Amino acid sequence: MNQSLPLAWGWVTSPLELSSFILSIITVALNIKQIHWAWLFSILSSALYCLVFFDAKLYGDSGLQIVFILVSIWGWTQWVWRGENQQTISVTRLRAPERIIAVLAWCGIFVLLYFFLKLFTDTDVPMADGFLTAGSLLGQLLLSRKKLENWYVWILVDVLYVGLYLYKGLMLTALLYAIFVVMAIAGARAWSALCRK
Repeated sequence: MNQSLPLAWGWVTSPLELSSFILSIITVALNIKQIHWAWLFSILSSALYCLVFFDAKLYGDSGLQIVFILVSIWGWTQWVWRGENQQTISVTRLRAPERIIAVLAWCGIFVLLYFFLKLFTDTDVPMADGFLTAGSLLGQLLLSRKKLENWYVWILVDVLYVGLYLYKGLMLTALLYAIFVVMAIAGARAWSALCRK
């Protein structure tokens, strides 16, 4: 499943990357609409992207996909029911102290990942891989709790991922993350409207 498939503009991809691409688009579209089946598609796309990123020596991103699978299982339960009274959670904003904690967590996880990737792997992009992996983890956790700020994290992370994936020759995935930027902007607008109600 790792053979090359030709795309437009001389780009090539693999069936694995193409399948991951399609499942990821479905995931984000369902997330914007707050449809809990998004988590199933997230699990499937993360499993496939784990292999794609490992092959590209993006070990932080590859390992992140395993974490995404676990967070997706947790997020699915959070979206379907919450607590003893089985109430679902609604879209909310982070409070100021929570924003500070989120930024500090991103920075701390980035530092740990950077040194791990630099010292123990053969990746040529430990800083970018570590920073974006840490940001993606934060975005996923915020999404699981239906925090509006998840979309702002994803906008920043996705813009930077476009450049990283172009550099690594993952053209279809770079295109996917460009689409994600647009979808994250749409998600932020849709969820902002819910926060104002």
